Amino acid sequence: MSFNNDDSRRGFGNDRKRNFGRTARPTFDEAKFNREHPDDEPVRTERREFNSERRGGIGSQAHLRRDRDDFKNRPSRFASERKDFDSNRERNFGGERSERREFSADRRSFEERADRRFDDRRSFNSDRAAQDNVVPAVGDADAAPQVAVGGIKEVEELLNKTPLQVHRVLFMHKSGNPKLYELQKLAKRAHVHVQQVDSKILDSYARPNHGVVALMNEKELLNWMDVREEFFKARDTGEKKLIAVATNIEDPRNLGACIRSSLALGVDILLLPAKGMCGITPSVARTSAGALEKLRICRPDNLEGAIGELKMAGYQILGLDADTETNLAGFDFADHVVLAVGGEDVGLPPFIKKQCDAVLRIPMKPEAHSYNASVALSLGLYEYARLRIKA
Repeated sequence: MSFNNDDSRRGFGNDRKRNFGRTARPTFDEAKFNREHPDDEPVRTERREFNSERRGGIGSQAHLRRDRDDFKNRPSRFASERKDFDSNRERNFGGERSERREFSADRRSFEERADRRFDDRRSFNSDRAAQDNVVPAVGDADAAPQVAVGGIKEVEELLNKTPLQVHRVLFMHKSGNPKLYELQKLAKRAHVHVQQVDSKILDSYARPNHGVVALMNEKELLNWMDVREEFFKARDTGEKKLIAVATNIEDPRNLGACIRSSLALGVDILLLPAKGMCGITPSVARTSAGALEKLRICRPDNLEGAIGELKMAGYQILGLDADTETNLAGFDFADHVVLAVGGEDVGLPPFIKKQCDAVLRIPMKPEAHSYNASVALSLGLYEYARLRIKA
């Protein structure tokens, strides 16, 4: 039978009326029963006696009161058991608590030792960082680190007054500070290399830094616009000039050796690119053995353009590279030469190689991979200056 059918539901209602529509069974009349049975005891009396007995039994109010009174005496028993448990816990775990206290003491002593070591490291070479916001940056382990200046106002003043002494400027990556954005544009106008780094790297160089750190050269470099007329006029007067160019050198000791060899072999000026090089760090100054203060070093805003101007002025542009057939030995040098050398792994940059009148190869055994950049530059300068210094 489907209960969704309306007819069936009506039929179910009719059955319900037939089954459950009868009159209710008459209730028991206690008074009438007592009148009809006078000899028997009243029914209500028996019910009252039963209720009076039930009042004192299980579930009665009196029984609940007795249980409540008994429960009042139980907390003292529980308290005594808890004391016993606590005493056992002290006996079982007291050793661990003492060990924990000793571990905490050892940890405090370790932190104190770490703080002392950090304070000693910060005091390293503190005479070079006397002014505010200037601290030594992380550098070579066996040399004095590079000086770093942190702070928006401090870096802005350096870019306005001595931009050629700033090696590069580090900015916090995705800082969202409009002042840092304006400072970055100022650095690019000054042709200073900029780099986006993490804030942890900035904190390792200078603290506080406000999101910007300037890495400094040990010496302020020369501006190409101030010295280029001297070399242009030398071509007209017949004065011999030798210009060295060092590119893609990342090792400070290698650059320091190039500076020392350039001074010893009669280089008039050393040209460096604006980026892709290590800075004039204290390690460079130490390796140069005093030549850094005596040799003129220039950082043109556009090294490719500066070499192009020298070529237009009549200078012979030469490069040193292993991938060539022209031998350095016996090469016919001109009186005005620009000699360029690249890094060991990179070599000469393409923008220099395409402007070279000749690329020279230094004799070398096939088993050797390459010459050190400072050694290659020294050999090339020696071959040119061999007769020049003697005269």
